[in-house]
Amino acid sequence: MTQTTTKTQLTFEEYLTYDDGTDNSYELEDGELILMNPPTFRHALIVHFLIDAFGTQIRQLSLPWITLSGIGVRTSVNRSRIPDVCVINREQVANLDVSAVIELAIIAVEIVSPESRTRDYRFKRSEYSVVGIPEYWIVDPVGQKVTVLTLVEGFYEQVEFRGNETIVSQTFPELGLTVEQVLQA
Repeated sequence: MTQTTTKTQLTFEEYLTYDDGTDNSYELEDGELILMNPPTFRHALIVHFLIDAFGTQIRQLSLPWITLSGIGVRTSVNRSRIPDVCVINREQVANLDVSAVIELAIIAVEIVSPESRTRDYRFKRSEYSVVGIPEYWIVDPVGQKVTVLTLVEGFYEQVEFRGNETIVSQTFPELGLTVEQVLQA
């Protein structure tokens, strides 16, 4: 279950340096810390699979990008989300000694868990579109689908893929993954 901490409201700057002495990860929602549950093994395996798949495409296309997990994306004045997978421009990690929260991703991927369903399908969708993330994937193991949202004139257009359907990515047109491959990672 995702929980809110009891600490008073944090500014974004306080969030960047927040340390409660644990290995817990928190998203920031309007100044409140939201504890993120540890992933399941399925979740972790899908993250690993997608990092490898995106990384292969980045190398093949000689793009100046990197694929990471566990970094934050600032989505408003006092909000920061932690997508399961992010593709970002390598320049964004040039200063290795700053907090791993970025302003923009090229692709953000969320893997749906029961407690994150509403956040992933509703809230993060609107937040990621407002900050201009060109492509947002929602991987839903329970629903057995991958939804790819592509930013068009400020709004996401979505396409759902299931089973043996090949996932279509405008960012990586040669990716060639099926939903089954992703879900059986």
